[in-house]
Amino acid sequence: MSDIFFATGLRFGCRRCSRCCRHEPGYVFLTREDLQRLAEGLRLPAGEVLAGYCRLVRVGAFRRVSLQELPNYDCILWGEEGCRVYEHRPLQCRSFPFWPANLGEAGDWERLKSACPGVGGGRLHPAGEIRGWLERGRSARYLSTLSEDG
Repeated sequence: MSDIFFATGLRFGCRRCSRCCRHEPGYVFLTREDLQRLAEGLRLPAGEVLAGYCRLVRVGAFRRVSLQELPNYDCILWGEEGCRVYEHRPLQCRSFPFWPANLGEAGDWERLKSACPGVGGGRLHPAGEIRGWLERGRSARYLSTLSEDG
């Protein structure tokens, strides 16, 4: 990945349109910190969050804990008013759209504009901040079991 195209930063401002949380299948992988944040936001013990909101998925050779989806592929935490735990959302959600798949080259970012109305608008995120999100995602230790031990 070359960060040359975002050397001067990228504009993004979440409009809470929920397009990234609804209507398409996907995974939201959780770290132990994410689980604690969600438990706080839902005001539930971590074990209840795991049992009621999470699922174990296999991705290649790895097992990961992911948030569940509703039958229509909406995130289980999406409600009529949007994300029910927006201030407590997982790293993967907080770091969007600064994911490797969106930042491989300038064309990736440009294509994302058609799917996300916040891309290209909002505040300017400096390159260092973007690299920080990428590093947090790379170094995250995701849960691999539905027990509280991780």
